[in-house]
Amino acid sequence: MKVCFPVLENQGLESQVFGHFGSAPGFVIVDLVTNEVTAISNSDQIHQHGACNPVAGLGGLQLDAVVVGGIGGGALYKLNAAGMRVFQAQEGTVAENIALFRTNGLPEYMPGHTCGGHGHSHGCSH
Repeated sequence: MKVCFPVLENQGLESQVFGHFGSAPGFVIVDLVTNEVTAISNSDQIHQHGACNPVAGLGGLQLDAVVVGGIGGGALYKLNAAGMRVFQAQEGTVAENIALFRTNGLPEYMPGHTCGGHGHSHGCSH
């Protein structure tokens, strides 16, 4: 199972999980079977609000899940349509969130529980 974590800066498993999917500078991807950790840049970081193309941002990689602090409804829909589940990160590192993910300790984002805009005055649940 491959899980993606949006990050501000790649520090491997010690990276802090970024608060918003679409505006994250990069992603750390962890293969939970092999423990391989890779990092990629967000190729869709610059976009109008609501115009996020998350699959393109991930370089077209096939992943199983995304763990992020916040995400807009359009990005959630597009990731779900591509077969990826999206979970709400808890404050901390990629490693800390992997531990929670492995024990089903992260809530899954559902339509209606997403962010309404960029910035923190928009009613996000994070």
